Amino acid sequence: MTISADDWSAISACAVFAYVCGSIPFGLIFSHLGGHGDIRDIGSGNIGATNVLRTGSTKLALATLICDILKGLVPVLIGWRFGAEAATASAVGATLGHIFPVWLGFKGGKGVATAGGVLLAYAWPLALVAALTWIAMALLFRYSSLAAVTAAIVAPLYAWVARPEGVEPLAVLIISLIVTWRHRTNLSRLARGEEDKIVLGKKRA
Repeated sequence: MTISADDWSAISACAVFAYVCGSIPFGLIFSHLGGHGDIRDIGSGNIGATNVLRTGSTKLALATLICDILKGLVPVLIGWRFGAEAATASAVGATLGHIFPVWLGFKGGKGVATAGGVLLAYAWPLALVAALTWIAMALLFRYSSLAAVTAAIVAPLYAWVARPEGVEPLAVLIISLIVTWRHRTNLSRLARGEEDKIVLGKKRA
């Protein structure tokens, strides 16, 4: 299928918009508003909901989680209005925005919640499979990183087998590889037995 110049313009605009949305550091913003300072100085130094939870505030962590999901979901929904190619570009753009935000020197979060929002808008059955995988692994082993990487591995496999309409399995694979790569230090700590487990409602010293 030939893509016209107008289509390329729409695809590019959607990708840029998605990147900007994805790069909004809600965890950093909410931690400041909650009086916890720079979330990058706490725990793992990550700006995502898991690290916000280490402040001891479940409400701030939940707010971060919801907003990080939305900043992946909304751009992809908008992208679908311009076609499958624009939705695909939005999916990758939003994920890259969260992980490599220009405002933070391209040092962002791990991309799990945002990628979840992306998949929810891109292909909800795929998001459901990934979410159930994450929940099962988190409940079994209490490691957020292990749950995230497992879900990231399952997502492209499901996309390849199920072939949801309009969904590009290669795009899902790219997103999954980026998320997995972003967790490389967590996997190293996990292998050494030094990775922090998920703890609810308890502030870490």
